[in-house]
Amino acid sequence: MFPGPFIISAMWKETYLMGAEMISFLLQSYPYERMLKIRKRNLSPSLVTYYKKPLLLHQGHMQWLFDYEGRRYLDLFAGVVTVSVGHCHPKVTAAAQKQLGRLWHTTNLYMHPSIQEYVEKLAALLPDPLKVVYLTNSGSEANDLAMFMARIYTRNFDLICFRGGYHGGSPYTLGLTCIGSYKHGVANAFGCQSTMLPDVFRGPWGGSHCRDSLVQTIRKCSCSQGCCEANDQYIEQFKDTLSTCVPKAIAGFIAEPIQGVNGVIQYPKRFLKEAFQLVRERGGVCIADEVQTGFGRTGSHFWGFQTHGVVPDIVTMAKGIGNGFPMAAVVTTPEIANSLAQNLHFNTFGGNPMACVVGSAVLDAIAEDGLQKNSKEVGTYMLLEFAKLREKFEIIGDVRGKGLMIGIEMVKNKDSCEPLPAEEMSQIWEDCKDMGVLMGRGGIYNQTFRVKPPMCITKQDAAFAAEVFHAALMRHLERTVAS
Repeated sequence: MFPGPFIISAMWKETYLMGAEMISFLLQSYPYERMLKIRKRNLSPSLVTYYKKPLLLHQGHMQWLFDYEGRRYLDLFAGVVTVSVGHCHPKVTAAAQKQLGRLWHTTNLYMHPSIQEYVEKLAALLPDPLKVVYLTNSGSEANDLAMFMARIYTRNFDLICFRGGYHGGSPYTLGLTCIGSYKHGVANAFGCQSTMLPDVFRGPWGGSHCRDSLVQTIRKCSCSQGCCEANDQYIEQFKDTLSTCVPKAIAGFIAEPIQGVNGVIQYPKRFLKEAFQLVRERGGVCIADEVQTGFGRTGSHFWGFQTHGVVPDIVTMAKGIGNGFPMAAVVTTPEIANSLAQNLHFNTFGGNPMACVVGSAVLDAIAEDGLQKNSKEVGTYMLLEFAKLREKFEIIGDVRGKGLMIGIEMVKNKDSCEPLPAEEMSQIWEDCKDMGVLMGRGGIYNQTFRVKPPMCITKQDAAFAAEVFHAALMRHLERTVAS
C-alpha cells in the first residue's frame, strides 16, 4: 500500500545495482549482527541509535536512503537537517571527486583558490555589514567561536540564551544549550543566562496570530490587527532577565530564528526585533544561529533571521552548508572580526580546499535547482497536509513551521496538552519507518516529530509522507481502542 514513488534514471539504476552487489559482498564478511556487536564493543555508548532495530544504511540518492537489505526510505530528517541539496547530489559529488585529485588539504596559512572563491560567494548572500567569514568544521565550533568573539569585542562576559535552545555540545557551548538531556554533571554555564522561551503553544501566553506560519496554534486570542499580547508579555520576561540576572553591560544574546532540536519552536513575529534592540542598548551583540534554518530552508528567505526583519552582528552556520561534508562558518562585521586579530586564532581544518569546493557546489546547487523556492512550495503543501491531520486526530496538539522546517507536537489530548507518552510516540515513529518514512524527534519531552527533509523533496514525496503518517496515526487509534 505504501511503496512510494520510485522513478529513477538509467544511470541511477546502474548505480543502484552496483550498490546492491556491494551490499551482498559486505554482508558476507560483516553481517548485520556482527556490525551491532562491533558498534557496542568499539563505539562510544554515548552514540545512541534510532529505532528498536537500528537502521544499517548503505546508500543514498537525493531524498532517498537505502538500507543493507535494499529497502528504500524517504528521508524526512536529512541526517539531522544536514543534507540540504540531496544525498550524493551529482554536482556536489562531481566537485568533490575533482578536488580529491587536485589538493585535499593545506594549511590556511597558505592561499589556495577555493577559499577565496567560496567566502566571496557566501558573503554575497548576506546583508551589509556581514561580510567577514571565519570557516570552521562544525556548528559547535562555530557557536564556540561566536561566543568568544562576542566577549572579546564587547569586553563583557555574560550571554543570554533561550531555554530549549541548542547551540552545541562542547564544554563552552553547553552553557548556551538549555535542554536537560544534553547537560552533564559538570560546570558549563558560567556567564550564560537562560531566559523564558517565547513558545506560543506550550508557554504561558499565545494566540491565533502570533507566529510567522500559515498554521497557527489552537489557542485563541483577542488581539487586534498589528498587536500581539503574547509578544508583549514575553518581552517583559526578557526585560526582567536583563534587570535581574545579568550585569548592566552584557556580551550578547544568541537565538535560533526557529528552534530546531526543541521541536521547531517559532516565536511571536516581533520578538527578535525588540529583543535585539534591548540587547544592543546593553552593549551586547546579537548572534543568529542559522545551523538549521539557513540556506533557503525556510522558503521565504535564504536566512532565518531575515524572516524576523533583523540583521544580526554575528551569524553562525553549519549542517546544510556542506550537504553532509564537515564544515561550518561564522560571519560577522569587519569591526568584530578585527577584535579577534589582536592575537593568533587558528583552525587546522577550517577552510580546507575540499570543504570550500563542496560548499561552493552546494550554493550552486541551491541556486540552479531552485531549492529555496522548492522549500517554500513543497513545505507549504506538506505543512497544510499535516495541519489537516491535526483537525482529525486528538493527539496532534500543534503543527507549525515554515518552508521545509516543520514540527508536529503530539499530546495526550488537546485540552491538557500533556506530552504524548514516550511509548506511544515510539510506536507511531516505528510504524512510519516500517512504511518507508524516516522522521526525527525533538522537544524537551521528545514529544515532537521533526520534518526537515533534503530541500529537493517533491510534492509527490510530501503526499506520500502525509499518507504514511496518517496510516501510522490510524494504527495508534486502533491500538488505543483495542486496549
